[in-house]
Amino acid sequence: MASHRNVIIAGGGRVGFQTAITLDDRGHDLTIIERDPDRCDSIADEYVATVIQGDASNPDILEQADVESADVIAGLTGEPGLNLAVCMEAAAMAPGIRTVARIDSRRREAYGRFVDETVFPEDAGARVAVNEIEGSDVRSISDVTGDLDILEIRVDEGAPAANKELRAVRFPAGTLVISDDDGNRVARPDTTLTPGRHYVIAVDPDVADEVLNLLRG
Repeated sequence: MASHRNVIIAGGGRVGFQTAITLDDRGHDLTIIERDPDRCDSIADEYVATVIQGDASNPDILEQADVESADVIAGLTGEPGLNLAVCMEAAAMAPGIRTVARIDSRRREAYGRFVDETVFPEDAGARVAVNEIEGSDVRSISDVTGDLDILEIRVDEGAPAANKELRAVRFPAGTLVISDDDGNRVARPDTTLTPGRHYVIAVDPDVADEVLNLLRG
């Protein structure tokens, strides 16, 4: 489990809100900045985050969100330019803050000079944004598989599948463990899921969270 973080999310739409729900479940402190007053009311009713109505690119709004105390800011609106601007402003106001920006293309290298991490959530939903915000050992490593997710996952000590052979783990249908630990060979039925080691796994998006729970707890 990633350490506790104070996270600001710019954008309370589908991706931002689902990201907030997952991060709240993991015990992080959240602030969501959203322009739409009706959406702000809906988010507030869910009690997952402090909600601030306003434009996240406005420095006064970022100050209201206490950006200087935040560990991470994630621009997750549907406007890549706005996301980039929010992250760059936050970095100027709070040096050292981790910046994550949602983009609208897979050309991540074009944005890497300006933010710490980029996400293209249409690849794998809010889960990818959560992984980048937490800086966790789960990475989406394929952009050419349509809806299929190819993930590199580090097994956590104490996870349900930790220290078990693959044949002893009941993964959901739609799961294929591809690599042995740290990618040294193709996985086999006797491959042991060793805590601290990384495994490449193909999953259908609708079972990805179940697979993560088995390997990360």
